[in-house]
Amino acid sequence: MPRTLADAPIMILNGPNLNLLGHRQPEVYGSDTLADIEALCVKAVAAYGGTVDFRQSNHEGELVDWIQEARLNHAGIVINPAAYSHTSVAILDALHACEGLPVVEVHISNIHRREQFRHHSYVSQRADAVIAGCGVQGYAFAVQRVATLAGAARTQV
Repeated sequence: MPRTLADAPIMILNGPNLNLLGHRQPEVYGSDTLADIEALCVKAVAAYGGTVDFRQSNHEGELVDWIQEARLNHAGIVINPAAYSHTSVAILDALHACEGLPVVEVHISNIHRREQFRHHSYVSQRADAVIAGCGVQGYAFAVQRVATLAGAARTQV
């Protein structure tokens, strides 16, 4: 059952290789680390009086398990499925089971300016919004959008 930011965090899920941010292809993904992104998300959600549950996995099944958990215990999901965007029907199916829960897909790079295979995302079929090409700032936008969709109002300027 979907919850509000007042009683549940936003789950932020990061897919394969995102643990290498800051080291892997900085010309594409920048120099910020996953820890930097987590700090950015904590700050963004604080403006709505909320919290985040920030996770990363290189394993598709673990991401599916976490999505199923979010269905019951979280106010919404921000997901950067990384390479699973283009391949994972399992993640899409898990997200479909989260009826009524806000879901925002985020990509650091603009996937539409990259290789052709990156232009399609299964996750986009369920996402309430897709943010791509805004660098790590896209995560802050995604958190703000989930907070808004979850009915939260800004508490700080």
